Amino acid sequence: MNNSISPRIIPLGAGMPRRGNALSQRFGIFLLWLTGWKVSGILPDTKKAVVIVAPHTSNYDAVVVVGAILALRMKVSFFVKHSAFRWPFGGIMRWFGALPVQRDDSQDLVGFSAQKFAEKDELLLAAAPEGTRHAASHWKTGFYWIAMRAQVPVVMVGLDYAKKEIVILKTLMPSGDIDADMAVIIRRYRGIAARRPERLSAPLRSLQKKPPQDGSDQTRAD
Repeated sequence: MNNSISPRIIPLGAGMPRRGNALSQRFGIFLLWLTGWKVSGILPDTKKAVVIVAPHTSNYDAVVVVGAILALRMKVSFFVKHSAFRWPFGGIMRWFGALPVQRDDSQDLVGFSAQKFAEKDELLLAAAPEGTRHAASHWKTGFYWIAMRAQVPVVMVGLDYAKKEIVILKTLMPSGDIDADMAVIIRRYRGIAARRPERLSAPLRSLQKKPPQDGSDQTRAD
């Protein structure tokens, strides 16, 4: 079976949140065509999930991600510092799914996010676990604890510059064993080529040095 997804097809299940119209979808399709990118894999049919995207080594990542979101008409949300919601950008950012958050105080972001999941009938919350474009020493684990507390799956998405593909890698329901689950998640990114390899985070760089562990992560990721 060919799992390649044309951006001209809406491969979303009935439960997946949607945003946009035919015009925004055509723009997304055009953006993917212009950049030579495509989407591959299988999108889960779920109303709620934490969506992680890696590797994140360039501002250009946002261009292809936005193109895919518009082309697929997915309604994806993400946190942005509240001070960025000033006129005239606030309305545009909200349309794109931005959620204001106070990052400069002691707010419990995990608890705040879990509350958002509880309040909303549908929410796909996107996050970049590396937290920076510049060779992070580790992955931030906030996304994992958000998914754990909200009891929603983690959808893994890879940006493969070698193939120019946005790859839907796998979906994992967190078990609470963060060490085991994070090992499974990170292994899923083996073979995904970054735009700037020298900026890869340490966990992804380590994949280049370790041999694949065939079958070792099949029981935890669905």
